[in-house]
Amino acid sequence: MPEPLTIIGLSAGLGSLGIHLARRFFGTAKEIFDVVAGFVALVISLPLLAVCALVVRLSSRGPVFFQQARVGQGGKTFMMIKFRTMYVDREPAGGVAWTEDDDPRIVPVCRWLRRTHVDELPQLINVIKGEMSLVGPRPERPEIVADLEKVCPEFNKRHIVRPGITGLAQVRNGYAASVEGAIEKLKTDLEYIEKQQWSTELRILAGTVPKIFGDDKAH
Repeated sequence: MPEPLTIIGLSAGLGSLGIHLARRFFGTAKEIFDVVAGFVALVISLPLLAVCALVVRLSSRGPVFFQQARVGQGGKTFMMIKFRTMYVDREPAGGVAWTEDDDPRIVPVCRWLRRTHVDELPQLINVIKGEMSLVGPRPERPEIVADLEKVCPEFNKRHIVRPGITGLAQVRNGYAASVEGAIEKLKTDLEYIEKQQWSTELRILAGTVPKIFGDDKAH
């Protein structure tokens, strides 16, 4: 039977090897982590998701879930899922509107879903499907991306990585409600992309928890 010191030494060696491989193959390890953690988080949050679905269903006419085209990794478009918190058919004709404070399009009883960002939880499905990551730049609508690239060609650099449910820009800057705000967030997104590492990922996830109780607005 191996000596205790031998077992401890072997365990430490395997742990160090695992950390080394995780750092070396960060992208692959991150994808695996996203799928596993995303699935676990989805299962744990099922009771909350059920309550939210009931609130949305009873609040106003329309579907429980809202799917919207967003730009993902490599510029590819995917359908992002979230709880519907706005009245149906309130999008301005011929254009895209940023969400503002006290936006009249938002169903009053659903404001807490947006304020706590619980309406974003269904995006765990996008994470499991490989369309999104737990951490990364927030995905924008194709129309907004097109407008932003006209004034800031570097904006497409955000699409080097998969978009995230949360990200460094969300923790540091909050949600953008204008072109100027989105360009300011771009600096933070590019900083994240340049310095991706596990310690950064964990800090962002930890920093997201207080934001659940904050007043940032999503669009």
